[in-house]
Amino acid sequence: MENHQYKILLVDDEPDVLEFLSYNLKKEGFTVLTCSDGQKAVEIARKEKPSLIILDVMMPGMDGIETCAEIKRTPYLSDAIIIFLTARGEDYSQIAGFDAGADDYVTKPIKPKVLISRVKALLRRLPVSKNDQLISVDEFTIDRERYLVIKDGQEIVLPKKEFELLMLLAGRPNKVFTRDEIFSAVWGDDVIVGDRTIDVHVRKIREKLNTPGIKTIKGVGYKYETKN
Repeated sequence: MENHQYKILLVDDEPDVLEFLSYNLKKEGFTVLTCSDGQKAVEIARKEKPSLIILDVMMPGMDGIETCAEIKRTPYLSDAIIIFLTARGEDYSQIAGFDAGADDYVTKPIKPKVLISRVKALLRRLPVSKNDQLISVDEFTIDRERYLVIKDGQEIVLPKKEFELLMLLAGRPNKVFTRDEIFSAVWGDDVIVGDRTIDVHVRKIREKLNTPGIKTIKGVGYKYETKN
């Protein structure tokens, strides 16, 4: 799951909580919007159409449950995924929240790993359109679903790791990815691979696709540089 494509709205009246959670979500690659009250949250949600909304229950003015219900009354936000943050353990609060349309609860004090795990699990429920399965850059079309690269009408099959590396770079043209970011995204943090692994995979992609698009950023990592 490529987190950068998901927009998350974070709503809490405690600045420290906003800063702490925003930092941890951005570190995972999510685009994060923040605000501190329910009314503003409704306005931002209607304008930005976030993939997921994290709402504090106990807020002055319009509380989280009222905010959730108001967001859900907007037709194009009726399927919005909503997680409540709460320091309250009372059953009635959770029942009211689920009745308003919440999808999950996370209790304070918040453990970032728990919250991010819940967020990722809920985002997997979202349907992926066919358009989202295709990346078009320069003369290439990358088909995520079929693990194919199409160039000049010809279908090219790459090994899984080469394909995922190309998809990572081409999915965000002109962004420089550090070697650590590439290792984490393609091989995972728990997999130990040699220092030259990325370089070998990049060389093979360049040879097979005959493309100069993948640029080496010395001492940092790689990027896919578009022609335009």
